[in-house]
Amino acid sequence: MGHSDLAGNVWEWTLDWYASTYPLPCNDCANLTTSSYRVFRGGSFLNAASNLRAANRDYGTLPIRRDFIGLRCARTP
Repeated sequence: MGHSDLAGNVWEWTLDWYASTYPLPCNDCANLTTSSYRVFRGGSFLNAASNLRAANRDYGTLPIRRDFIGLRCARTP
């Protein structure tokens, strides 16, 4: 229940641009410096259960369409 329900459906695109490490100091841990790739996180129904975690990340170019990559709509409270 709760946050556990968020894992495993599809990888989720993030605001981050890909870099091998995050810039320091960490500003909400978002890399806003433009690069060639965007980050997606979490894993999908194609991954083993041990890989379904928010710290799991990969990257790709935009636009990319795959049945295992999506996004989560969010709003400011």
